[in-house]
Amino acid sequence: MRRIALACLSALALAACHSHDEDKAAPAAASTAPARPSTAPPPPLPAVANEKHDFTPDITAGDFAAHLRVISSDEYDGRKPGTLGERLTTNYIIEQFKRMGLSPGNKGDWVQTVPAVSTELTGQDSLKLDVSEGGGTEAFAFGTDMVVGTLQAKSDVELKDSDIVFAGYGVNAPEAQWNDFDGLDVKGKTLVVLVNDPGWNGNDPTLFKGREMTYYGRWTYKYEEAARQGAAAVFIVHQTEPAAYGWNVVRSGWTTPRLDLPESEDPAPRLPVAGWLSHEAAQRLFAKAGKNFDDLAKQADVRGFKAVPLDAKANIQLHSNITHSLSNNVIGMVKGSEKPDEAVVYTAHWDHLGHDPALKGHQIYNGAVDNGTGIAALLEIAGKFAQEKPKRTVVFAAVTMEESGLLGSKYYVAHPPFPLNKTVADINMDALPIIGPTKDMEVTGMGQGTLEDTLAEVLKADGRVISGDASPEKGHYFRSDHFNFAKAGVPALAAGGGIDMVTGGKAAGQAAADDYTKNRYHQPTDVYDMRWDFTGVMQNVQAYYQVGDKLANSDEWPTWKDGSEFKAIREKSLAAGNKKK
Repeated sequence: MRRIALACLSALALAACHSHDEDKAAPAAASTAPARPSTAPPPPLPAVANEKHDFTPDITAGDFAAHLRVISSDEYDGRKPGTLGERLTTNYIIEQFKRMGLSPGNKGDWVQTVPAVSTELTGQDSLKLDVSEGGGTEAFAFGTDMVVGTLQAKSDVELKDSDIVFAGYGVNAPEAQWNDFDGLDVKGKTLVVLVNDPGWNGNDPTLFKGREMTYYGRWTYKYEEAARQGAAAVFIVHQTEPAAYGWNVVRSGWTTPRLDLPESEDPAPRLPVAGWLSHEAAQRLFAKAGKNFDDLAKQADVRGFKAVPLDAKANIQLHSNITHSLSNNVIGMVKGSEKPDEAVVYTAHWDHLGHDPALKGHQIYNGAVDNGTGIAALLEIAGKFAQEKPKRTVVFAAVTMEESGLLGSKYYVAHPPFPLNKTVADINMDALPIIGPTKDMEVTGMGQGTLEDTLAEVLKADGRVISGDASPEKGHYFRSDHFNFAKAGVPALAAGGGIDMVTGGKAAGQAAADDYTKNRYHQPTDVYDMRWDFTGVMQNVQAYYQVGDKLANSDEWPTWKDGSEFKAIREKSLAAGNKKK
């Protein structure tokens, strides 16, 4: 995505994905930690994984498709962390790394074990948020009107007669002279807030970054800031355009058990109750309180907006099964021949959303595009490097719990097998479009660093170009694992398939992207399709390889460009490393 506003810097320093408080309650069930693949025999491979395929040492569409078909098969049950699907997935990746001749990448081990806390909300079918207003009570049903959960590791949480306040966007951004909490004591209160940030509608391009989402617009930030302020609960109002995804995506993310890092790894405050309201539910709630939601939402776009208390109180009881478990990053490497202590890192998340027995028909979130494609690309590139002797070490990290808030990469960055000041760059691959060949590759965060210049050089040789994010309002920069590397100062490249298609141009590419978002993203319909044309995605996989190859066989260190908020972080990290020499 294009350059993020410098106004985001303080928010980035505070940024943390939502997590549960493991010290608040003892585990309610035995650990569901998957056995470590390095010490336990793997489960029998499903039939699809046993089908014979003769892999080549090169990057080919046939090999890519073979990996993808296995990773996204029904037998892998949606690759939910902490399940049999995890064991099948991580063992498959390890076996492929071994076949290729890679070495274990985590100090002699194939896995990096990531502690996790799972919160499974019970009684969803009958769960309701009760809102008392003017002597009456309005009930909001789970799944249709709202979704909800606790971000603390507590089996039982109750919200009782909590005053409801409309707090605009729920943003406190002193650099932008914006504070929705000004003069507001939110302790014990339930906040209703808007999704995205005040600049998203483009009415005032000087607000934040205009249409381009800042971190203040991310749903994770809303919960973090409200917890810091002492709120008891937060409900974000879903609207498809500013959220950039439909209610179905929100629902699917809250009906299955939610995973987080334990407090020992992420001690930031957490909300007792967090959730979303549908737009229609918000309109109904506000109307019962004598207010017009849409009118207040427009007022919240204007600088100086003050929070509006509603004549309403929220009540809900949450009962959850709390399970402490382990999940695994899988890490392989090709050791550098001349500078083995300097590492180029490729990342792709292996996890997805598992399955939902409440769904009618197909219940598995296969995640073929998201992110079977990234893992297939990781394996293909690893196989290519395994045949070579790069000067620098090349690391291949298949990380866990991206879908739960980038938790696997967050843990990797906090416990890096190679020091961050010796990590040359991260090249992240997530949800690679399979739409046919394009004239471009879209760079998320374009303008941030010199890695995009390296990519541009690679593409130029193939008659292609880089392009900026076509949908900056969707906040893609904050939604994948490269963001954790960037926050730590490591130059990170996040580039996906472009939209300027060789056949059909930009209109066809945008139509394909919109179709995926509407009809397959985070839905059981994201499945492998035998009719897919892999020509375009393989061009992109080759480009990822070539960028890494240039970095792995040079003495150059990519940098953040002037104006990037990550530049100072990197300079400080490198300076600290130099002092230790």
